[in-house]
Amino acid sequence: MVSVMVHENGKRGKPNILVTGTPGTGKTTVCTALAEATQLRHINVGELVKEKNLHDGWDDELDCYVINEDLVCDELENVMEEGGNIVDYHGCDFFPERWFDCVVVLQTDNTILYDRLSRRGYNDSKLSNNIECEIFQVLLEEAKESYSEDKVIAMKSDNIDDISRNIATLTDWVRNWPLPS
Repeated sequence: MVSVMVHENGKRGKPNILVTGTPGTGKTTVCTALAEATQLRHINVGELVKEKNLHDGWDDELDCYVINEDLVCDELENVMEEGGNIVDYHGCDFFPERWFDCVVVLQTDNTILYDRLSRRGYNDSKLSNNIECEIFQVLLEEAKESYSEDKVIAMKSDNIDDISRNIATLTDWVRNWPLPS
C-alpha cells in the first residue's frame, strides 16, 4: 500500500515520484493525469532525451535512442532537488535514490501488453524483449534493488479502471505527503 511510504527529505516542499514499467504499461497516461490532479511537473525522460540530445546515438536493433544516463542526471539534478516532479521512464536504476519519495512500477498482463505494443508497431525483437521484461518482472526487481523497499510499490495497469484507481491512490498520497517541519 502506498501509505507505508515515508518522507525522508526535509528540504523539499513537494514529493518526487518515479513512475516506471515496461513500455506499454501506461506510464505516460498515469503521469499526465497525475500531474494534472496534483499540479506536480511531469518529466517524460524519453522526450527529454530527444529534445536535449541526451543520448549517444540511435540503436537500430532496439529502434530507440541510446540514453546517456550521466547527461540525463545532470540535466535533472536541480529540478529534482526542488521537488514536485513526476518522472516517467522505463528504467530506474541510474537515478540517484535520494531523488525519489515514491517509486511506482506499473505492471500489465502479458496478453494486454502484447496487444498494446503491437498496435504501436514494435518490431518482433523489440516486442519479445519487452514482453520478457514484463514476464520476469525485470523493472520491479530493478526498482527493489535500487530503492528502499518502503518507497517501491507495484500497481496493476491492465485497464482504465486500474489506471483511474492508481491515479486516485497516488493523488491521495501526494495530498497527504508531509510538508517539511
